[in-house]
Amino acid sequence: MANISHVPFKLSAVEIGKLWYYLTRYIDKFLLIALFILIAVGLITLYSASGGDINRVSKQTFHIFVATGVMWLVANVPLQHIMRLAVPLYIVGLILLIGVALFGEINNGARRWLNIGVTRIQPSEIMKIAVPLMMAWYFDKHEITLRLREYIGATLILVFPLFLILRQPDLGTALLIAASGFYVLFLAGLSWRILTGLFFAALAAIPVLWTFMHDYQRRRVLTMLDPSQDPLGAGYHTIQSSIAIGSGGIVGKGWQNGTQTQLDFLPEQSTDFIFAVFSEEFGLIGNSLLLLLYLIIIGRCMVITANASTQFTRLIAGSITLTFCTYIFVNMGMVSGILPVVGVPLPLISYGGTAMVTMFLGFGILMSIQTHPKLVKT
Repeated sequence: MANISHVPFKLSAVEIGKLWYYLTRYIDKFLLIALFILIAVGLITLYSASGGDINRVSKQTFHIFVATGVMWLVANVPLQHIMRLAVPLYIVGLILLIGVALFGEINNGARRWLNIGVTRIQPSEIMKIAVPLMMAWYFDKHEITLRLREYIGATLILVFPLFLILRQPDLGTALLIAASGFYVLFLAGLSWRILTGLFFAALAAIPVLWTFMHDYQRRRVLTMLDPSQDPLGAGYHTIQSSIAIGSGGIVGKGWQNGTQTQLDFLPEQSTDFIFAVFSEEFGLIGNSLLLLLYLIIIGRCMVITANASTQFTRLIAGSITLTFCTYIFVNMGMVSGILPVVGVPLPLISYGGTAMVTMFLGFGILMSIQTHPKLVKT
């Protein structure tokens, strides 16, 4: 009986080139490279922050693979389909938030998670994308006749989910969603007179808002003003992170040599306060390079926003870009002690899967806008 030789399957260089082209034709290469350099920095920092916990780094790597898959899928979706998803995604998000208010699980005094049988989800994360998408869709539909009532209608789109999220309570997520909605209003051309009026109205409302804040939220604000009033309680996070940042000096103490981190003085060092870990180990020079990397990503996103061809794409691209900036500013301000502690992660550096997927979903939308430049209105 004749022997049957098994020839291994091989691809020629031309076929590999074609496969690579079809896999990456809707991916912005420059943005992708910058994102993965930042992610590599994050994994290196996470390894040190977790005390060399390979399991934690492996989980974060899995989160990155999932988030990258989501980004690739969204980047390959034509803009018409993304626009059609705005209304149903917003409605589903609202229904899930109502479900959280009625049936959500309570953890540490907050009702933020919804058990759907196979897993738990945090619907407020969905609204980080759903709200600006819905507002951008709304303004695109009323582009020809933009009047004050259209801006009021868009504000109501923002207010409904904000009310439900603040009831959980989840101040950090509410602030980020409020910022994303405000950016859409601003980019849609809201009058400077109205913006100025809203600013002064917000200042005047601070005493009223103070009475509605929870006790722990008030403590966070007071702690920001004077952490030493409760150094072992509410002020502990801010004091320890400030020590870590200051002890890093110009060049830092070196990777895995940060005393605040390795001796476990620094709380939440893998998540919200990972910037303090990075600062202690790599110092001012490392922080400057990290900020430069963030600026490169933001600059590329702004170029995509500037090249957007329609009202919808311009508004959603601008909102995603500016919200990304807000993440960075709030986290670094929180860790540095110039803002209250509100539980906002450092983008693409902090440990966590939900925030990673949400941000990569936004970057996928930006890539779709860049690589599908023409949007036909339907």
